[in-house]
Amino acid sequence: MKSSVPGPKSKELQQQLDKIQNTDAVNFFTDFNKCQGNYIVDVDGNTMLDLYTQISSLPLGYNHPELIKAVQDPQNLAAFVSRSAIGAFPPNDYLAKLQSAFLCVAPPGLSQLQTMMCGSCSNENAFKAMTIAYRVKERGTAQVTQEELDSALMNKAPGCVPYTIMSFTGAFHGRTLGCLATTHSKAIHKLDVPTLDWPIAPFPKYKYPLEENLRENDAEDKKCIAAVEELFEVYKKKGTPVCGVVIEPIQSEGGDNHASAAFFRDLQQACKKNSAAFMIDEVQTGCATTGKMWCHEHFDLPTPPDVVSFSKKMLSGGYYYSDAMRPDQGYRIYNTWMGDPSKLVLLEAVVKVILEQNLIKNAQVTGAYLKAGLTKLSKQYSNICQNVRGLGTFCAFDCSSVAQRTKFMDAAKAKGLHLGGCGEKTVRFRPTLLFQNHHADIALNIMDAVMKEQN
Repeated sequence: MKSSVPGPKSKELQQQLDKIQNTDAVNFFTDFNKCQGNYIVDVDGNTMLDLYTQISSLPLGYNHPELIKAVQDPQNLAAFVSRSAIGAFPPNDYLAKLQSAFLCVAPPGLSQLQTMMCGSCSNENAFKAMTIAYRVKERGTAQVTQEELDSALMNKAPGCVPYTIMSFTGAFHGRTLGCLATTHSKAIHKLDVPTLDWPIAPFPKYKYPLEENLRENDAEDKKCIAAVEELFEVYKKKGTPVCGVVIEPIQSEGGDNHASAAFFRDLQQACKKNSAAFMIDEVQTGCATTGKMWCHEHFDLPTPPDVVSFSKKMLSGGYYYSDAMRPDQGYRIYNTWMGDPSKLVLLEAVVKVILEQNLIKNAQVTGAYLKAGLTKLSKQYSNICQNVRGLGTFCAFDCSSVAQRTKFMDAAKAKGLHLGGCGEKTVRFRPTLLFQNHHADIALNIMDAVMKEQN
């Protein structure tokens, strides 16, 4: 470490950028040419072990040789310099790229795929797919009427349907208008923005350690499922039936909140009972980080979800879906880009490395090592490190307060460890898939030193 973070160069650049846009969210400026693997380097020359990785979006870390090789391949240049409007003019190698980048690692039981740009537009269009599928099923063999067509253009029924999407307290599904109606993690995300009257169910709040609170947490699951069932009935009686339910397998932005496999199985059953689609948002949890390619694979669901959305570590946005969610006409799920061929090039290289180097297994092994180390710290410094939890390397713990978390993370950064926060007072870990035990040792040693100083 050569300076404080942010250092003088970062502060100067931020002042310049602030003249043309709000920069309150900027942490520091990065010299991406110098970043390597698990390490981030800022413009002041500070090198830090990065356990946040661009908000959990770099599967293989910085400047991985296989990704550089893919970019430099002459056969791939057109994907970067002549971007196609995929929905209308897909490239000649598009099918092959979809197979090697997406379909070969698809969630079990889902063979339909729609690529998009980012997490928000992935979820937004998945919501549309669920409402369209619900209405098509409801309409049956009847033809669309002229009244429906005319009224839709004026934001009126019957063309615009009164259906709703159920979400959960603490959820984060994006910042576009529809997604914001299902986002409940921080008020600043939603303040001064119009929204929709969609149902919000309680997400389970568990007591830790989990193994010592089985009865209480099981009762919490049952209470939340009962609330879901009640909301289905309430909104049905209001004439605004729930056509779909969206949930994260681990609430990430909301505080790394976990729910049991039994809860997710019961939730899926409630969806089936009420003819609603069951959507799992894997934007942050997808791509091997939890020790499975898809986090919901941990839940042993009896049937596949109807929709699984993705982005971040998958580099491109989009969603997998069941045959029932397939739109009945063109242009119903559509935009100019419909994804990005250049990201397919990169993801193809990423998936190849994941499979060849067995990085899913690595996430299991290294994640268990990291979690064990965090658990040890929680026993030594229980006033700072509490409620350790995680799947794979997707780990987290709570501090005693917001102020304590800020103090801890700032001190860790000063010693060369870059971490992320979420929820009210949670520290989250989002390392690359190349994160090894020796990297975990570095992180744990720094955290131990900080906690010892602050204890």
